[in-house]
Amino acid sequence: MKARILLYALPALILIHLAEAQQAPKIPRIGFGSGTGPDSTVEFRRGLRDLGYIEGKNILIEYRYAKGVAEFPNLVAELVGLKVDVIVVTSTAAAQAAKNATITIPVIFTSVGDPVGTGIVASLARPGGNVTGFSNLSPELSGKQLELLKEAFPKISRVAVLSETANTGNAASLGEMKVAAEALRVTLQRLEVRGPDDFEPAFSAIKRERASALIVLRNNVIRAHLAQIVGLAIKSELPALYPDSSFADAGGLMSYGPKPFEQLRRAATYVDKILKGVKPADLPVELPIKFELVINLKTAKQIGLTIPPEFLARANQVIKESAGINR
Repeated sequence: MKARILLYALPALILIHLAEAQQAPKIPRIGFGSGTGPDSTVEFRRGLRDLGYIEGKNILIEYRYAKGVAEFPNLVAELVGLKVDVIVVTSTAAAQAAKNATITIPVIFTSVGDPVGTGIVASLARPGGNVTGFSNLSPELSGKQLELLKEAFPKISRVAVLSETANTGNAASLGEMKVAAEALRVTLQRLEVRGPDDFEPAFSAIKRERASALIVLRNNVIRAHLAQIVGLAIKSELPALYPDSSFADAGGLMSYGPKPFEQLRRAATYVDKILKGVKPADLPVELPIKFELVINLKTAKQIGLTIPPEFLARANQVIKESAGINR
């Protein structure tokens, strides 16, 4: 009798189990690849939370970090192998690796200097394919950085520019800066670095060539070793301008550029749209929309520099002995 009851009940139990399995929603999985470590995930995860995604409940994230440009192809290949729903990467090299690794998985990039020139997308308005994202390209930014440095320190005549050797965005920025340099009657000294072993030789060259100021361009090599670069600049007692406020927060004298990691927060909106069915090819590459000038008065005092009051008044944030003051 019991066996007969079980025999009748078994098909019903199987049907209930199948129905539950069919009703259980699939949790999307995101692949996140970066060359700057876990700090780069903070704004991205905050952006996802703002959109209602709770990590571990209705979204899963696979984090992978590279220690250098050469590691990106393997990093991206691993994410592709996991069959994630979307890949998010944070540099030109990582975006190129992702584009080469898959033509089916949507890829969202951030902090790419020249996505069209590097062949990552067909155009900013119509990226095409499976790749889109956020560029830090701004045609007038590098020229504006030089203008600000000259305005703060009118006597400078030779400016060292620290860039990454393989970064095409840095090369484009330097070209734009040369135009401004001619108008300002400033000579530029380009210094290329591939990794931390090149930093001290670069600063030795700055001293040898008697540069009177320094501009640091945005790239992952320098960002990954931000504290070392800032320390060397302070030691050299040079007026220095950096690409965003994370450098000023770490002791850099001044910064002008987009808010650091802001694009990663905005990348979460593209993840949301793609998960809801929008194709990457229909999402235009977005450019920076806000720029901020940050001045570290504590560092200025430390290296014996005076910031003109009228220039100081233009800052969005002034970092004093205790804390930054927002304007």
